[in-house]
Amino acid sequence: MAEYKCDHCGMGVSGMNCAKCGKELVHDHLTKDDGTQVAIAKCPDDHGKIKSPMCCGHDMVCDL
Repeated sequence: MAEYKCDHCGMGVSGMNCAKCGKELVHDHLTKDDGTQVAIAKCPDDHGKIKSPMCCGHDMVCDL
């Protein structure tokens, strides 16, 4: 299960599911054209993806 935690305040998020199939979203990275990576959570059945959660103005860290 992918768990996201804020390094600044300690708040955490877990258990995000795809609304289409109900499967749990998995942590991954998307590489942008400039070579930088963005953390994402995606459906294992390719129904879509979202940017990883943010807290305190920063991306939350994923603990697998």
